[in-house]
Amino acid sequence: MARIPKRVSERLAKQTRRFQRILKTAKNRDINESDTVVIIADMLSSVFGFDKYTEITSEYSIGSAFCDLAVKIEGNVKYLIEVKAIGLDLKETHLRQAVGYGVQHDVQWVVLTNGVNWEIYRIKFERPVGHDLLCSFNILDLNPRKKDDQDLLFLLCKEGLTKAVIEEYHEHVMSVNKFIIGAILQSETGLKMVRRELKRVSPGIQVEIDEIQEIIQSDVLKRDILEGKSADQARARVKKAASRTLAKRKPKKEPKDNKLSDPDEPELP
Repeated sequence: MARIPKRVSERLAKQTRRFQRILKTAKNRDINESDTVVIIADMLSSVFGFDKYTEITSEYSIGSAFCDLAVKIEGNVKYLIEVKAIGLDLKETHLRQAVGYGVQHDVQWVVLTNGVNWEIYRIKFERPVGHDLLCSFNILDLNPRKKDDQDLLFLLCKEGLTKAVIEEYHEHVMSVNKFIIGAILQSETGLKMVRRELKRVSPGIQVEIDEIQEIIQSDVLKRDILEGKSADQARARVKKAASRTLAKRKPKKEPKDNKLSDPDEPELP
């Protein structure tokens, strides 16, 4: 992830600590949704660095409905925020609502929050429409001076958006995870690699690919890595990447008899 500028790091440390106190008080008071929206709007300005009057829009119109907040840079909406009351747990129905807003207005990033819990999603514009959970965090649990925690906050910062940090982080999360690693281990290349390393450990042994595959699937990997939509998608992605590699390595066909034909030379009978 891109390095966080010093001034932004200092702002995150100071303002996050400040709003942690505000949110704790608000949670104890069990404030309603409208008051929670006010706090989130203030956080977008003080913590995340947006201009309160030109880059943050409340009650953003999505057809006949309204999303609570939208963040814009140079007139372009970067992400939508669906806010729930601070005492309300975030639910699947709330997520569907937020994703629906994003789809209607062609906005790829949506945030679902009750002020304390934050969830960032990337919409996949396909049929049917899907979404990836980029990350989630409880802001009261963050250490605002810790680099890893600041990295999470930086995803939503104005400075982070201008550097496409959120896209970079998404690519990392989608590539470096248990499903992709599990799919690599089960691929032909992965199985051959394991067999090669086993022979280095014990040079005299005879081991078959099928035996290695059985051990990986039954004893090494958990069932959720082997089954389900995420596992299927990971295997398809690894297979596609392997196909691209093979296509690049495939030698070009040589002309017949290894002779270059001359278009001006007449053919012999």
